[in-house]
Amino acid sequence: MSHSPVDMVIIPRSSDIGGFEVQRALPFRDKRMVGPFIFWDQMGPGEFVTGQGMDVRPHPHIGLSTVTYLFDGAIDHRDSLGSYQRIFAGDVNLMSAGRGIVHSERSGADLRQHPQKIYGIQSWLAQPLTAENGDPSFLHTGKAALPAFQSEGVTGRLMMGEYQGLRSPIPLQWDTLYMELHLEAGATLQLDAQTEERALYALGGELEIAGQCYQPMQMLVLHPQQEVLIKAVTPLHLMVLGGAVMDAPRFIYWNFVSSSKERLEQARQDWKERRFLLVPGDELEFVPLPEGK
Repeated sequence: MSHSPVDMVIIPRSSDIGGFEVQRALPFRDKRMVGPFIFWDQMGPGEFVTGQGMDVRPHPHIGLSTVTYLFDGAIDHRDSLGSYQRIFAGDVNLMSAGRGIVHSERSGADLRQHPQKIYGIQSWLAQPLTAENGDPSFLHTGKAALPAFQSEGVTGRLMMGEYQGLRSPIPLQWDTLYMELHLEAGATLQLDAQTEERALYALGGELEIAGQCYQPMQMLVLHPQQEVLIKAVTPLHLMVLGGAVMDAPRFIYWNFVSSSKERLEQARQDWKERRFLLVPGDELEFVPLPEGK
């Protein structure tokens, strides 16, 4: 009998950012990365009352790319390059930190005039050795520019990488696959083995793989080099993530990722001594280095 295509099931743990709770699946003690994905937070679904909103104060990153993707709501991004961008559901914000960048994520003042919802995925991609100390950058890609596809009972959007002849316009530093799927109850999807490392994350609905049923809000890490047939037991909202195995191990310290522990220590000192650039339009606040760090 062949073994299950599911190699590991990760149950996310709760964490708090910017005054609201997130569910964090990566990094996990037994699985640090899936391809380049080294961090995975589910934000919401939640709602802010009138007068309140998200307030993730300016904080630094090195050696990683943040990928913000919303299902509902809007967030204002500002960074130390001078970028300002409001992201809406279906858009992608890609910020590559390289040698260092600072950014904030907040609810705009106009949005706080009424109740607002927030729901999405915040993930990090480890940058390859050739880019982890390179120039920082920011790129916004609107929903309309991302390839969409549809087959019997299945609709999807490709945010990053290639899938069934489609290619996302978002430039990649490393082989990456990232897409959103909706399956009607009873619909199936054959996921090929082209991507070296893959994982599934259901936001809603129950899915079945090789006769085993899985509930939402779990990360299912798949065996490599194995096609996987996914069946929606109920209407299913599913994320697919993965890519090639990274070119070297990565270390994580707070908001920093690097192949070098010495580089992490340097970034820690740089933030502690306020040597990072400020965020134009959001210069007054910042997230201090955590106590004991």
